[in-house]
Amino acid sequence: MSVDKITKWIGDYAIKHDKRLVVGVSGGIDSAVVSTLCARTGLDTIVVSMPINKVNDLSLQQCFWLKGKYQNVTHIDMNLTSIFNQFKDTFSDHSSDLALANTQARLRMTSLYQIAQVNNAIVVGTGNKVEDFGAGFFTKYGDGGVDISPIADCMKSEVWDMGRELEISQLIIDAEPTDGLWEDGRVDTDQLGLTYEQLERAMVIAEDMVFSYNLELTEEEKELVDKYFILHTTNLHKMKPIPIWKKHARTR
Repeated sequence: MSVDKITKWIGDYAIKHDKRLVVGVSGGIDSAVVSTLCARTGLDTIVVSMPINKVNDLSLQQCFWLKGKYQNVTHIDMNLTSIFNQFKDTFSDHSSDLALANTQARLRMTSLYQIAQVNNAIVVGTGNKVEDFGAGFFTKYGDGGVDISPIADCMKSEVWDMGRELEISQLIIDAEPTDGLWEDGRVDTDQLGLTYEQLERAMVIAEDMVFSYNLELTEEEKELVDKYFILHTTNLHKMKPIPIWKKHARTR
């Protein structure tokens, strides 16, 4: 099963590099699954909740559940509200809602690396394949800033399946996916314009199109794929290496 294979992969990597594990727990299914996989390795695992302006009960629930279930788990509750608000005030003349949303993700990344550095640990990413390599729905140098990414080759449906196998709280499994970065409470579907089920279906169709030039699609499928490609193309810069000017680049 994927659960056992991914658990072993995380453990093997950490042992090879003589590292502990640090993972941010947001209260969503992705971080719940990854934090549980890390705990299952038996290695020292630090799970971190990082509220900004509001406490996420599901994040705390997952952390407390892990701490009670696995002796190798330590929980750190790092409230970033005052840091974020000071940042917001400092940049009041250079700000936007989107910039501030991304700043929250980057503050969390910085916090995880601060904790990891002190504890000789690696930061374990929680992004899945639909987010990281489909829609590109993550913050560059925010939740995209990690050392390893255990579920980045797993579809969202596979993550939900692993959640059930790992006996993650049904409240977390059923929770509406959200990045939790917006004061108005908007969820992922509001931002993407598609559900994860629709995105996953579009990704599968897009991959089939690569191998079949004469693939017949319904009008609904065409519309779905078009929306997916707009998201993918817009965010492609996040998925590619940083452009570098080559002093010895060949020119025609």
